[in-house]
Amino acid sequence: MPTLNSNSHAMAHELGVWLFAERVGTLSLIRGRLSFCYGADWLARTGASALSISLPLQSEAFNDQQTRPFFAGLLPEGQLRRLIARRFQVSAQNDFALLDHVGGDCAGAVSLLPHQEQTMRPTSEGSIQWLCNDEVVAMLDLLPDRPMLAGQDGLRLSLAGAQDKLPVVFDGTRLGLPRDGTPSSHILKPAIRSLQDTVINEGFCLALAGAMRLQTARSRILGVGEHRTLLVERYDRVIDPQGNRQRLHQEDFCQALGVNPEMKYQNEGGPDLVQCFELVRRVTRPNAPQVLRLFDAVLFNALIGNHDAHAKNFSLLFPGGTPVLAPLYDLLSTAVYSSLSAKMAMKIGGVYRFSEVQPRHWDRFAQEVGLSVAPARRRIQDFARALPIAARQLLADPRQGFAGHAIVERIVKLIEQRCALTLKRLNAPAATH
Repeated sequence: MPTLNSNSHAMAHELGVWLFAERVGTLSLIRGRLSFCYGADWLARTGASALSISLPLQSEAFNDQQTRPFFAGLLPEGQLRRLIARRFQVSAQNDFALLDHVGGDCAGAVSLLPHQEQTMRPTSEGSIQWLCNDEVVAMLDLLPDRPMLAGQDGLRLSLAGAQDKLPVVFDGTRLGLPRDGTPSSHILKPAIRSLQDTVINEGFCLALAGAMRLQTARSRILGVGEHRTLLVERYDRVIDPQGNRQRLHQEDFCQALGVNPEMKYQNEGGPDLVQCFELVRRVTRPNAPQVLRLFDAVLFNALIGNHDAHAKNFSLLFPGGTPVLAPLYDLLSTAVYSSLSAKMAMKIGGVYRFSEVQPRHWDRFAQEVGLSVAPARRRIQDFARALPIAARQLLADPRQGFAGHAIVERIVKLIEQRCALTLKRLNAPAATH
């Protein structure tokens, strides 16, 4: 393993904000408050794009309240954030200091570099530290105490979320660490230690979403030593005609709506489904297919029991000038774990618990997000009929390797129960109660 960098470098008060290989502006810390300002050169460019829906192109600087949601949204959350902060001897609340240390390879196409750096380092094969199996095992053993391997020479990696994960490069056979600003290609997700078989759970749910023809991040289950991990292909990376890996820009719904990540749950004041659908309708073109994709995603999460589908688990992807709904990710049936909340992250038609969702709640949900009730009901019914069949077929497919896992059997049974309950209620003679 590489040597650890114990020298905490002096923290700057300005960071250059880069989109792809272009500097777009400056993030500043002024008396404890964040500020972001686009550069004049970027604003003068033909076809210049905004960093975020919530940070439109303008010459005036954005204040702390406007700036913080997007930039804080690039960082890990909860215990991961606290461990990284302790590693660098900074406050866990200090977004600027954390980005100074780990903001080199973030979600999407954003990188934060020392203010004085005038160019992005060219990426090359030489910027990848390929790992042997023993090194990968050692790295996975280290992750719980050192999220994102924070503090290792040449690594400045950040991903949002409260779960252990690590940006890596995977070439089909080898795993490597992206160094000195090289874009990662995959996200390596070890098991959540407090829950049973989360790698199999998420791998199955992602595969099931694909079987239902939902656009989803591609993944594979990878065994390394005694570790079972989920290797998720990054949808915010693309290979250019020259064979080089490039970043695609993306942002999650909290960032786009200007909501701080610690308020991602609706019951904490975070976005609800109405705001999520309004965002997609407002910024995508044509928006009707994107709205239906989001509707299907909500159905899927509800019926598989993914109660943790909050606004940071949906993103916009910017493959060109116009955003589209990003492929689904972080799909986990949380309802199979009795230790986790039975409340959904966002209400459906005014209720948080799936067991309480009656036909009138589905109707209200459809109306609130601008869909006609009758076609929405038909879509729910079609989905609830197809999902259990797809789940059983996936479980039985020997090529997938899910057979024999107790957690998958529990997920499939939960799906069958939820779909049967939904169809029974919607098909009841007086399905308006």
